[in-house]
Amino acid sequence: MPCMHDTTHLKDAIRQKAANLGFAHLGVTDTDLSAYEADYFNWLGHHYHGEMGYMVRHGVKRTRPNLLVPGTVRILSLRMPYYSREAANPIEQLQQPEQAYIARYALNRDYHKLIRKRLKELVAFIHQLAPGFNYRIFTDSAPVLERPIGEKAGLGFIGKNSLLIHPRAGSWFFLAEIFTDLDLPLDPPFEKSGCGPCTACMAECPTGAIVADGVVDARRCISYLTIEHEGDIPEALRPLMGNRIYGCDDCQLVCPWNRFGECSHDPAWQPRHHLDNIRLLD
Repeated sequence: MPCMHDTTHLKDAIRQKAANLGFAHLGVTDTDLSAYEADYFNWLGHHYHGEMGYMVRHGVKRTRPNLLVPGTVRILSLRMPYYSREAANPIEQLQQPEQAYIARYALNRDYHKLIRKRLKELVAFIHQLAPGFNYRIFTDSAPVLERPIGEKAGLGFIGKNSLLIHPRAGSWFFLAEIFTDLDLPLDPPFEKSGCGPCTACMAECPTGAIVADGVVDARRCISYLTIEHEGDIPEALRPLMGNRIYGCDDCQLVCPWNRFGECSHDPAWQPRHHLDNIRLLD
């Protein structure tokens, strides 16, 4: 395949290939995350990250992508939907105390491996069009501010539950990034929140972990407590957890934008081993 010098056509070709690989949206942004830096370090200053020491470890590299990967001029932000209609109804599950509730994203294959594989296919395709380009791929496995990058790349807005939300796709999706030295045309960012006066997620959070607009105190978040936290769960929070044994989806389940949420028909995201229908031990 010939080398493609027109960056607009190159971007269009990359976007089409990404769609063929199951990515619902690809946006391009630059490396300037200065508008998010103060909020991030303020969040750390309140110790809302709990015991997640890796959130502190890399300093400003998390908020300054060109320091994390020198030479980066553009970031390709991608989202892939994972919500499957084939899974048991999550709201009904939460109402059955004998059922074990597992967050929807964890009902299937390890998303890190699958998305990384598809990102590698995408960069192999880009290499055919732009030989010699430099890149690094990420999917929830490095000091990368995925949601701010996604917002800047036009993939959605950061909601009051701190998740990235697209008005026509909801929030049931994974994020991934390609840092590159390809000078591709930028996409316009989402500049306004779509939450308006809605506070459904804040009211619904079982443990009151959403402490302000877009701010989650991980120390109270069930997802953190059942996945990241290594010690005992605080006694005061235990009765509030219900039957949630791995993660929590409540703030997504009540979000009005998820009424229109994207569903995945990809077999990779179908429930495995009946994880959407298991019982708690007596």
